[in-house]
Amino acid sequence: MANFDWNNLGFSYRKTNTILSCSYKDGQWGPVESHTDDNIKLSAFAGALHYSIECFEGLKAFRGADGKVRIFRPDENAARLQRSAAFMGIAAPSTELFIEMCVRVVKENIDFLPPYESQASMYLRPTLIGSNPQLGVKSSTECLFLMLCAPVGAYTGGNLQPSCTVISRDYDRAAPNGTGNLKLGSNYAASLYSYNLAHKLGYEAVLYLDPLTHTCIDEFGSSNFFAIRDNSYITPKSDTILPSITNKSLEAVAKELGMTVERRKVPVEELSTFEEVGECGTAVVITPVYRIDDKPALESGEVTTYSFGQKDRCGEKSLKLYKTIRGIQYGEIEDPFGWCMFVE
Repeated sequence: MANFDWNNLGFSYRKTNTILSCSYKDGQWGPVESHTDDNIKLSAFAGALHYSIECFEGLKAFRGADGKVRIFRPDENAARLQRSAAFMGIAAPSTELFIEMCVRVVKENIDFLPPYESQASMYLRPTLIGSNPQLGVKSSTECLFLMLCAPVGAYTGGNLQPSCTVISRDYDRAAPNGTGNLKLGSNYAASLYSYNLAHKLGYEAVLYLDPLTHTCIDEFGSSNFFAIRDNSYITPKSDTILPSITNKSLEAVAKELGMTVERRKVPVEELSTFEEVGECGTAVVITPVYRIDDKPALESGEVTTYSFGQKDRCGEKSLKLYKTIRGIQYGEIEDPFGWCMFVE
């Protein structure tokens, strides 16, 4: 096993044994290749570099309490990548090829899969890019599919460390009828200016509103929004939100635990009624939010503040949801949904 401080990994790049690649050309996918070098050779005219013809995914592998290795819901990530690719008009790997490469990259880098006791994991980053040289604005005819991995801990701070966030009213991460519901790199690039500005102002994340009316909650810059009120799990319904696999899983767990699930439009003013609020995504499952500031503009001194729970701890129901998902991922509790795929 690699020599790391497994308990303090953070969420950052670390060199592993290999990355995998598979090229699409002349209407078919070629063989899967393994590389010890993380650098790739790509035409300077590739569509990915000029027109953002690129999409990606994020999922995790876990070393379980029983010693078994699990990958969490890779079929869902394959389907989401295929939707992103179809929107851009480029070829996507089949679900079988996607999962084959997930399993292989874990096996080739098994020494970098953190021990169970660390509660860390291996992050997989499937990436699909338009690779052929082109000048015109059009879909790429050739693609390069990469399967990358790295051992990771918490995305920011520590697991379940509550965050302070701010609503962005003068910046949007998506456009009406745009690509907000797809996992394209360009969506994240569009959020960087407002994120950097908010970070300078002392906030950990930005919460975006629906780009058409700015009256309802959409999502955070890199994660979905959810809230708890009474015994209900509430999350926004919007065409400009990325359909989070973690959020979908939390909804299923909430139902299993006897909670009511509400996926609907969530007006900003409703924030004042919530008992718990959180971000949810692959990186940490849940990041509790203890405060949301609403300003007319990010740099405005005028602010309406919404507070939830306590600054130093996760809410009771959010914690129960978190422990259930993590328990399934690490093989601590039964997986009643059949979400985990075992790596033999």
